Formats: sequence, structure tokens, C-alpha cells
Amino acid sequence: MKFHDKRVVVTGGVGSVGRALVKLFAREGAQVFFTDRSEEDCFEFHKRLERRDLESRYISGDLRKKIDCENIISKAAEQMGGIDILLNNAGVIPRGNILETTDDMWFSAMDVNINAAFILCRAAIPHMQAAGGGAIVNTASTWGIYPGPDHVAYCTSKAALSAFTKSLGRDHAPDGIRVNAVCPNEVDTPMLRTGFIQRGLDPNTAIEELHKTVPLGHIATPREIADVIAFLASYESRYICGETIEVTGAKPVCW
Repeated sequence: MKFHDKRVVVTGGVGSVGRALVKLFAREGAQVFFTDRSEEDCFEFHKRLERRDLESRYISGDLRKKIDCENIISKAAEQMGGIDILLNNAGVIPRGNILETTDDMWFSAMDVNINAAFILCRAAIPHMQAAGGGAIVNTASTWGIYPGPDHVAYCTSKAALSAFTKSLGRDHAPDGIRVNAVCPNEVDTPMLRTGFIQRGLDPNTAIEELHKTVPLGHIATPREIADVIAFLASYESRYICGETIEVTGAKPVCW
């Protein structure tokens, strides 16, 4: 039970990687508090976990709203008696170059991908300081390190998240709080498949073509990303801090 009695907050808990994280940490003995936008989806996932004898708590919230971000941390700390691990997993992927990017696309990317992480971390760190330490893992992207084409809002927000991670890691290492980020390339999720549909492509065919571009043979599954996040949150990574870990199957960002 690698995370026995650890108190864990997961954002984007109903998405593909989020579900993998919630199940992984619950199986490993953690108290898990997850959040997502839809109350109905959160409740349904919570009941599924119950049927598998996995315990969880949840709250729905809109990460674009400061009050919701602060409420997530407040409720999590209240219900679990503190916070040891924060996984900023939620994210959005607006697609388009600058001429195709609306104000709403730009500000949504900034609000969810970086501003929410700032507010959540600022609220959670005092709880970790009180506990004598903790771990934060942000879900950034290789596209924030090596920006690809036609995703200007996404790439910019994820680049900011990577810099934020390094800054926070250096500032709070003396508190025993390790802050790192996982930087995937493509992950086989409904969000990725929806992007193909929006471009008029068959998602199954597009995924098969993507597999061929990865030296390791396939794009990442949600569990493969969740495993790296769990490692970065665990004792085994106790000397890793302020890092952005690329998880790509050896595939570079393609143009």
C-alpha cells in the first residue's frame, strides 16, 4: 500500500487520466478526493468506485473560477484532515493558430491550465507545510517545451505551467514539498479523439497512424501517464524536485 493514509487531491478526476489516478491511489491505500466540472459525472464515478470497494470523496467545481478552486482545497482538507498530495491533472486543449484563437479559447486555456494550478497550489501548500511536507505533480505537456503547430493557447499555457513547476519546486523544497510535472506527448483519450473528429478525421484510423510515429510503438495510454504521476508523488522519487519529466515513447513533437 504505497500511499497508505496519504491524503490526495485529483483535479480532472473524471477524465481518462484522472480516473486512472483516482483508482490507482485508492488501491494503494490513499484517501482520495477528486473533482471535475459535472456533479453527475462525479457521482457516477464515485458509485463505480464504491462497487469496486474503492473509497473516494468528491466535489464538482469549475476550475475557471477562483472561488471553486479555493473551495476544492478547503473541502478536501476539511474532509481528509489535511492534504499530502495535489495532482493538477485537469486541462483543456484549444486548437488553432493565433488568427483562429478566440478570446474565450485563450482565456479558458489560461484559466484551466495555469491559473487554476496557481490558486490550487497556493491554497494547498499551507496544509502541506503543516503536515511537514508533501508532493505536487502538475500535468504539463511536451508541447509546452517544444511548441507544435496550431495550438498557440495550449502551448503557451503549458509552457507557463512548466515554468511554474520549476519555480515552485525551488521555492518549497526547503518545506519538504516536492513539485514536479509530467510532460506527455499524445495520450489516447476522448479529448484527443474529439480533436480528430473536429478535423473531419476518423479517430480510430488517426490513432493507428499516430502509433506508427512513436518509436516505442504506441501513443501513451492513460494508465501509463498515471503511473509516472504516481511515481513522482511517491517516496521512490524523493530526490526529484522542480523537474519536468517528458513521457513520450521517444517521439519528438512533430511538425
